[in-house]
Amino acid sequence: MEEPDTEPPLTVVPGADPSRTQLCFEWGPAEMLLCETLFGRRGGEGRVAPGGSAGPAPTGCGVAGGGDGAPGPSRVFVVRRDQDIYMETLRKLFNESHGIFVGLQRCEEERAARARNAQLVQVSKNYRSVIRACMEDMHQAAISARDSALHSQYSIQVSILSAMELIWNLCEILFVEAAPAIPSLCKAGPLLLRLLDWVQLHICDVDNMVREVLGSENPSKHKLFWNVVNIFVLQGRMDEARHLLSKEAIANPTSMNMYKILDDLMKKMPVPSLGNTQTLTEMELKWQHWHEECQRYLQDGTFASNSHMESICKILLGDENAILEKKELMTTWYHFLVTRLLYSHPTVKPMELRFYAQAGNIIIFISSSLMHRKITSSMDMFLGEESSPEPLDTILMAAFEFELHQVIKECSIALSNWWFVAHLTDLLDHCKLLQSHNLYFGSNMREFLLLEYASGLFSHHSLWQLGVDYFDHCPEYGRVYLELHIERIPLNTEQKALKVLRICEQRQMHEQVRSICKIMAMKALRNNRLGSALSWSIRAKDAAFATLISDRFLKDYCERGCFSDLDLIDNLGPSMLLSDRLTFLGKYREFHRLYGEKRFSEAARLLLMLMTAHIAPCSFWMTLLTDALPLLEQKEVIFSAEQTYELMRCLEDLTARKLDKQKFQDDDVETMKVEMLRLALARNLARVIVKEGTLEGS
Repeated sequence: MEEPDTEPPLTVVPGADPSRTQLCFEWGPAEMLLCETLFGRRGGEGRVAPGGSAGPAPTGCGVAGGGDGAPGPSRVFVVRRDQDIYMETLRKLFNESHGIFVGLQRCEEERAARARNAQLVQVSKNYRSVIRACMEDMHQAAISARDSALHSQYSIQVSILSAMELIWNLCEILFVEAAPAIPSLCKAGPLLLRLLDWVQLHICDVDNMVREVLGSENPSKHKLFWNVVNIFVLQGRMDEARHLLSKEAIANPTSMNMYKILDDLMKKMPVPSLGNTQTLTEMELKWQHWHEECQRYLQDGTFASNSHMESICKILLGDENAILEKKELMTTWYHFLVTRLLYSHPTVKPMELRFYAQAGNIIIFISSSLMHRKITSSMDMFLGEESSPEPLDTILMAAFEFELHQVIKECSIALSNWWFVAHLTDLLDHCKLLQSHNLYFGSNMREFLLLEYASGLFSHHSLWQLGVDYFDHCPEYGRVYLELHIERIPLNTEQKALKVLRICEQRQMHEQVRSICKIMAMKALRNNRLGSALSWSIRAKDAAFATLISDRFLKDYCERGCFSDLDLIDNLGPSMLLSDRLTFLGKYREFHRLYGEKRFSEAARLLLMLMTAHIAPCSFWMTLLTDALPLLEQKEVIFSAEQTYELMRCLEDLTARKLDKQKFQDDDVETMKVEMLRLALARNLARVIVKEGTLEGS
């Protein structure tokens, strides 16, 4: 495995002070358990840990103690890796993106390339709409938050979500929409059009400025008038720029001639559109003629008397210095890059972007005589030496350079959770852009990131259900991860246990099914809920545990004289064959039912079968023989002579097997039962002999 490029950031756990106490930790699937030992460090000076940290968020509980160098305070902290998962305001992001993800995995593999690419573009837009909706909700939460710390937290999340949408949108343009199978990209300029839309959507919002200018008494005299015109020009919004310039012409008739020329140049500027059918060659010829016309007017000094119009003409010619003079209006280097492309190379193709992003002067790539010049990137030109790029700048530059894996790597480092990189990588994998990139430990990048994201979901009390589908679509290690994580889900309620059980049964995870059923059966048994415990043990197909619970049922019957959970016992069906004791329990309950229905002959045969089949526990034989007493005392003879002899043998075996005969003899109740049984059996035998003899004589 490769070494990290930089040292990992330091995570400060508020309240934990390693200078005073020795710390120990244990890794979990999505969190770390950090605890202080009972013994402190001698000579350690206390320090106060900062209250805020950009790292994982800790929770803890304290245990009292005291003494330096002796047993002291011991506290336990839970350091979570993906704290964002626990933010209520981000639940929409996780829930709605899950549906988009599952829908993408289930799409038809045989779909035509053009239809498939169109679907991938739509999926990408769906992801962006979820990000934007979540960002708007977060913004409203920040506005309504009264607590300053909460307001700050929400504002930070709004910034993060805005950056995520910005990056995703650029990746959508460069990687998803720029797929080779989309024929529109063979036409002139669709890439630049999308980049212009991207700039207008994300970079600069001039609506408020426009309303302020147009709302004034004399718009052309407003201090922001030329700023608005320049912004429109820098963003390629020519119709809006011309509309504003017309107000300048009306207010200053002396500049009417210059206005008409500039307006004509802006009107005739070859602008690519998605609907046109002109080829790249046709577009380049038109643009070259228009460019020469602009150059001629500038050299003739047509706009020399109006510095604003002259500056606009220079921008139309792609003059870098003129564009850089408007740095404050563009605010970002990627706006500068798109503007340069618009006025220098409007027919740029996707794979050419890296050259124009890296080169400070596009002429370097046109004239070989200038190759000795120092090449500086658009980002370096815009930022200058006084400022350094932010992580967002690095990510966007990697995207413009088509360094796809670098984009994913930088996003993984900069963003606070795995949601973004997991879903973006999955989408790019469906675009067939990551097929050749495998990691050192066997799984590809898509699967690795999905596994990390799903593992984080499993640490949440309800979002774990979403994680199941992510594991399902990781063909190599998904099932293994699911088996390990699903065993760690706390089964707080039977409803939750049934959810987990259903998931395991659908995926034929037999070991996990048995484990869950055993856990729930043991919980029910501890709470003396015998019916639930028996039901779970049957689902687990655990014969030993079913035997134990059956014994508890029989013991409960002996103490109370009746069965609990009759509905369950009456409907055991084939499940009673799981163990001999469970079979006995079911059949014994059937004996009681037959007796209650006055079907005495069937009840007698079943009772005798239970004793002679040796499936009844020896401790229960006396109860079975006692149950035979009412049948022996019936007016009608129930037991035949042979059956009566069997009962006598069972009674003698019972008395002979008693280990402590003295105790048995001293027990008046047991002795009375035995005597009553012997008397009843003798009387029944006499009645049977008389009855059978009478029948034979007749």
